[in-house]
Amino acid sequence: MQIDISYDVFKLAQVFTISRGSRTEAKVLTVKLSDGAHIGWGECVPYARYGETMESVEAQIRGLPADMSRMALYDLLEPGAARNAVDCALWDLEAKRTGRPVWDLAGLQKPGPEITAYTLSLGTPEAMQSQARENAHRPLLKIKLGTPDDMPRLEAVRRGAPKSRIIIDANEGWSADVYAELAPHLVGLGVELVEQPLPAGKDDALSEIERPLPVCADESCHDRASLPALKGKYDVVNIKLDKTGGLTEGLALKQEAIAQGYGVMVGCMVGSSLAMAPATLLAQGVLFTDLDGPLLLAEDRDTPLHFDAAGVHPPKPELWG
Repeated sequence: MQIDISYDVFKLAQVFTISRGSRTEAKVLTVKLSDGAHIGWGECVPYARYGETMESVEAQIRGLPADMSRMALYDLLEPGAARNAVDCALWDLEAKRTGRPVWDLAGLQKPGPEITAYTLSLGTPEAMQSQARENAHRPLLKIKLGTPDDMPRLEAVRRGAPKSRIIIDANEGWSADVYAELAPHLVGLGVELVEQPLPAGKDDALSEIERPLPVCADESCHDRASLPALKGKYDVVNIKLDKTGGLTEGLALKQEAIAQGYGVMVGCMVGSSLAMAPATLLAQGVLFTDLDGPLLLAEDRDTPLHFDAAGVHPPKPELWG
């Protein structure tokens, strides 16, 4: 089997800012696997927060044997971006070989559209109110916070989009005291969830305080091995394929998390429709879907995912799966 790797860059529709910094483009790594007759492909987004670079991820993939299988990847690569791209490409290749969609190969029900969150970039309260007003027609908004001045921003968003449901992402930017102080006010503003308020590895305090606002593990949850450390701290887990290392582990994590009583959110890095396509299968029936990456782009793959009032639709075979 031949492995081809390319670096691709997609311009964003506008500057995207979180508490860690800003970006104007999405840099992704695309993997194509060919058996001579069929080509399967996948995409990943190397993430510096997890010690990944484009070069390090490429090196991991270049070191794989040509005769690998999806299950062999568990022994060859750790959870992360490299394994994600290859795992998803192998699923796509199997679908092309067999003529069966990935959802069928995985034993899943035929997927349908899922309402997805739309993320508002971190900015001044005035700027965020303007963003909210422009997107007030969307049923679910996700707000990037994680600074000492979060309440004015959130209040501005609520003024701009009074009818939208709201979830927030603190990106590890709070302390337990900040959460305890803000949570009742956030609930009063209709906020339904906060992602990763405390830094991963420094979140034990979440088990010692009341959580009137449900807390979702993002940076603290990568794969099934993460679950034991989350007990008593989190109510929901955010499953991202670039963290799990692909759809195979993503599906297993979803099943195990639900069995242990967690709610499930399916999220994404900022990538193209190719990165979101496998995650649309994972997102079926979950508590929250956050697969808005393509909506943040000024350009996308040739056969992009379709978004409408019903949400994000599963991919066409020309894209993936």
